Formats: sequence, structure tokens, C-alpha cells
Amino acid sequence: MTTTTHESGTLKELASNFVKLDWFNGGNFRRWKKKMHFLLATLKIAYVLDTLRPDETENESVAATRKRQKWDNADYICMGHILNGLSDGLFDTYQNEVTAKELWDKLETRYMTEYVTSKKFLVSRFNNYQMVDGCYVMEQFLDIEKMLNQFKQYDMKMDEMLVVSSIIDKPPPSWKDLKRSLKHKKEEISLEALENYLYIEEEYRKQDQNLNFENAKVHVMEKVMDKVFGEKLF
Repeated sequence: MTTTTHESGTLKELASNFVKLDWFNGGNFRRWKKKMHFLLATLKIAYVLDTLRPDETENESVAATRKRQKWDNADYICMGHILNGLSDGLFDTYQNEVTAKELWDKLETRYMTEYVTSKKFLVSRFNNYQMVDGCYVMEQFLDIEKMLNQFKQYDMKMDEMLVVSSIIDKPPPSWKDLKRSLKHKKEEISLEALENYLYIEEEYRKQDQNLNFENAKVHVMEKVMDKVFGEKLF
């Protein structure tokens, strides 16, 4: 009896804490799905998502009737939890589904398809990304890091060496010497090491630009002074 009371208290606590779960509003379906399924499994009602309602039959046994009634009750509670886990807009859209399984399947069909499409788009965007001259390379490298973080959000495991190899080809045309140098390195380069190479190279280029700018200013001033003093002498 003590165990039953304890289990009942645990289920009530889970149900009361359910409101703390984030509402699903169309994004991060995979994460929301895992959290929701964990809750339903803990409440021991997730089985209705994988099984059909037992059919009614004439002269059925008491056990069969109780089994169907148990399924109906679990389905009702399951449906309620799933609907309460949706944003108001999605609740209005899906509230008229007949069973929890139908609701769950419709959500999966729609949002898992979007999830897979988003992954394909992200991979394509990463592969096609190319840095350009005229913008700081490290600022563009941050764009790449954001994409790599999105890979993690989608649980996409990318081999670091393949990622590094791809990024080495992404700096702008004016960086071709560095790209050639990195490609010919015998040892493997980590993503962190590659970031350091790019940072150091950009700092050197900034210094060279500043030096060239200062030399150009001196050259212009010399020409101006020659012109001014030349005219005075004349």
C-alpha cells in the first residue's frame, strides 16, 4: 500500500510540474517530442501511441471490457497532455483529433518532415558558404561557427577533420596562399587551430594595411611639400 501511495504521489507531482515544460510552437519538435514522450512513458500511458483501441465484441469478457476502458482512459489523459503541451494556436488546430495516436502521428508527419528539410538546408548552406574579400574573415568565420552550433542542435555529428578541410577552402581569393599552405600541412589541424591561423593571418594583414596606409600618407605629403616649396622657389 505504501508503494502505491508513493507512486501516486510521484505521478501527481509530475503532472503538476508539467506546466514547467516549454510549449511547442512549431520549432525544436524533436526536443519537445522527447520530453513529451518521457512524461507520457513515466505516466505509463505512452502505449496508446503505438497500439490501436481494442475492438468491442458481443459477449466479451469482463477482462476485455476493462482492458478497453483502461485504454480509453489512458488515451484521454495522453491526448490532454499532448494538447496542453502545444501553443494556443496549435491547440486550436489539433484539438479535434479523435485519438492521441492520430494527434501524435499528424504532429510527427508535419514537423519531422520540416526537421529533415531544415537539416538538408543547413548542410547545403554550410557546403556552399564562401567568404568574400572586403569583409573581415573572422567575422565571416563567426557565421560558420553559428552553422556548426546549429548542427549540434540537430544532433548532427560532423567529423572535425572533414569540417576543417571544408573551411580551409572558404577564405576569399586573396587568401589563396594561406589556403595552399594549410592544405599542404602534414599534421591534422583542429578547428581551434584553424581559427587561430585565420586570426593571426588577419592581424598580420591589418598591420600591413596600416603600414601601407601610413607610407601612402607620407608619400602624398612629400609630393605636396615638393609642390608647395617648388612653387615658392620658382
